[in-house]
Amino acid sequence: MKKILSVLLIGLLVLSGCSSSKEEEQKTLIISTWGLSEDILIEDVYGPFEKEFNVKVQLDTGTTAERYAKLKNDPNSTVDVIELSQKAAADGYADDLFEKIDYSKIPNAEKLIQGAKDLTKSGYGPAYTINSIGIIYNPETSPIEIKEWKDLWSPELKGQIALPDIVSTFGPAVVSMASDVKGVDLASDGGKAGLAALEELKPNVVKTYSKSSDLALMFASGEISAAIVGDFGYPVIKKSNEAVKYVIPESGTYANFNTLDINKNSKNKDLAYKFINFRLGLELQTKNASPKTLNEAPVNSEVVLSGADAENKTYGDVAARAKALDFSIINPLMSDWIDQYNRIMNQ
Repeated sequence: MKKILSVLLIGLLVLSGCSSSKEEEQKTLIISTWGLSEDILIEDVYGPFEKEFNVKVQLDTGTTAERYAKLKNDPNSTVDVIELSQKAAADGYADDLFEKIDYSKIPNAEKLIQGAKDLTKSGYGPAYTINSIGIIYNPETSPIEIKEWKDLWSPELKGQIALPDIVSTFGPAVVSMASDVKGVDLASDGGKAGLAALEELKPNVVKTYSKSSDLALMFASGEISAAIVGDFGYPVIKKSNEAVKYVIPESGTYANFNTLDINKNSKNKDLAYKFINFRLGLELQTKNASPKTLNEAPVNSEVVLSGADAENKTYGDVAARAKALDFSIINPLMSDWIDQYNRIMNQ
């Protein structure tokens, strides 16, 4: 009897040790993100990842500027993965904050659409979604039908247009678009032609804006008839004014990729690679494209969307016409652009 009890006791101790060991093996992955749609992200992204890889996800949330400054100024940051706009990510590459990516550890990166695949050539983190700009206008108040970027310079639109702030996600895209309207390659003159074109556009511009919600109020009040806006902002504006239309010019659009990068000081790099690969997977990219979830345009080329899932996204033909901005050229010019853009538009 004593022998049996001894064996049982040893067995319980072994099982207890195994259970304790299993708990100790569970790691925590810290992800720096915007904190938007957090409930959906927990249900559709972080929760399934935790379950599949026996990991705990911890979020570090805030604006792009807040999170970037926090990482840059703290060499002991415990953040493992950070989600950033393409411009902010480029700043991180220049500041040597991020791990050079071994793409053999991210097999799903082989399935990226061409524009997103081009970004991987830098050796840094991949895009996980894409958005772009278009023209939103109210045909009931606009004196002209707007089809192309050049139409915004029409004298009939005097005092009826809003543009993004230069420091917003799509501010630099506005300068690039204006350069193209002038037929000048931005890289050849540092954006001088584009800024000159925006000075010509100034009589038509009543205001610059920083949030889509601000734009919604301007359309609802009749303060403006047209604006340049990111596709992700259109649903908010449409709710405030059913009459508005969203136009993506046939001449093309300008893309912004949101990226996933690994802190070069991360202690969980293998797990970070697994998360990035998970985020780029066909199943999750398809699910996240639904308006019922995150409504994110996919970068996985195998995702097939139709109907409401494809509507007003940088997807398919639109993605093929989306010009990726080269922030290795733009970022060194931004200080000068900010000064000139604000002088032109806000003084």
